Amino acid sequence: MNLCSHRFSPLSRRGFLQDTAAGFGWLAFSSLLTEAARAAGTGTYQGPLAPKAPHFPARAKRVIFFFMQGAPSHLDTFDWKPDLAKAGGQTASGDAAGGKGGKLLAPQFDFKAQGKSGLMISELFPHLSKHADDLCLLNGMNTSNAAHPQASIALHTGSINFVRPSLGAWTLYGLGTMNQDLPGFVTINPVGNAGGAQNYGSSFLPAAFQGTRIDTEAGGISDIRNHHLDTAAQRAQIDLIQSMNRDLSGQHPENSELEGVIESYELAYRMQTSVPSVLDLDKEDAKTISAYGISSGDKTSFGSQCLMARRLAESGVRFIQVSKGGWDQHKNLKEALTNNCSTIDQPIAALLQDLKDRDLLKDTLVLWGGEFGRSPQDQANGGDGRRHNNRGYSMWMAGGGVKGGLRYGATDELGGTAVEGKMGTHDLHATILHLLGLEHTKLTYPYAGRNFRLTDVYGEVAKEILS
Repeated sequence: MNLCSHRFSPLSRRGFLQDTAAGFGWLAFSSLLTEAARAAGTGTYQGPLAPKAPHFPARAKRVIFFFMQGAPSHLDTFDWKPDLAKAGGQTASGDAAGGKGGKLLAPQFDFKAQGKSGLMISELFPHLSKHADDLCLLNGMNTSNAAHPQASIALHTGSINFVRPSLGAWTLYGLGTMNQDLPGFVTINPVGNAGGAQNYGSSFLPAAFQGTRIDTEAGGISDIRNHHLDTAAQRAQIDLIQSMNRDLSGQHPENSELEGVIESYELAYRMQTSVPSVLDLDKEDAKTISAYGISSGDKTSFGSQCLMARRLAESGVRFIQVSKGGWDQHKNLKEALTNNCSTIDQPIAALLQDLKDRDLLKDTLVLWGGEFGRSPQDQANGGDGRRHNNRGYSMWMAGGGVKGGLRYGATDELGGTAVEGKMGTHDLHATILHLLGLEHTKLTYPYAGRNFRLTDVYGEVAKEILS
């Protein structure tokens, strides 16, 4: 990071530091070697992201979350409905089909029983279906809102009414990081039109806990290289700036953004060597590159992002999110859904196998899904598309202490409404935290006069899916 290239405010030291905080707030994420530790020569990390013990023994150490923004059709992917297949073209009442009347659209793809467990999975996933016995299908998902931005924010933060910390930020707050040279929470190619930075923000949690963006089109994480100073000069420059930062932070202890700036400078200094190494896919052998479906020299495809996720997980990053938009199929469903699933099928299957081969899947929770699902009815009486449906849809988990080869929960016979094993957003979050060894009712942060938590005053752990 070139601190000298930052635009200075001529007003005062305080003005300079505030300007610096605004300029580098996006990088406010990870760790700091305290002055005391440095003076003692111990190198022991004592910052806010120091590793913390879970509330109880954890099944998962880390999370990889595949966010499919736009609401994938559960009825054409992971929720087989033979009654809907028979009733295609018929008119259904709203009560029988997710709250709205209209003509029913039969599943557009064949489903087959896969693996020893016999999970019914769409033909859209020929590679992923080979891992059926690792998957826990959550067919009883439901959420409170059927609008993309609100439902996306709820999925990530548990709230649609207020700005709240994201799931990744809460995870980092509860457990700390496992590698002080890397950010503890990384989001790869986050979707900007459905929640944006709220999906990986820290809100009232200290700024150190927010996610770090990796934009593959831009070459990774921006501005972590200093093209003007050598290592020793950078260290001297940062030490000067940090002494000023800490002085100001001591005067304003309530300002978490200053703490975030202090954290970000130290981590950015170390990241100059650690991040390029972790994200360097050229270190992988040809067999691995081929397994992920990555073309020669490619650094931006979904396969590349999945391989980056594995490398980050293996290197100690606590929470990794990989996003893919474009699942809002109100029309052209058959072609668009085919293209979407073709893009993600082989890379995600390769990731699961790669984690398994490296003995990482057992303590890595992999989560896949969108903000809600699609309706049993067509979009407009004969259209090749489906409407929004928040009353029932599917997600899936794998690894990290969940039972594989399990179908948990169910929608009604037409796939419109969750009727068994119902999991709302707060239930999902409570279950994820539980797998990480965190009791969701005890993971709290004092703010505005009361203790807040990710699950608000709700949330039940789905104990039936725990291995």
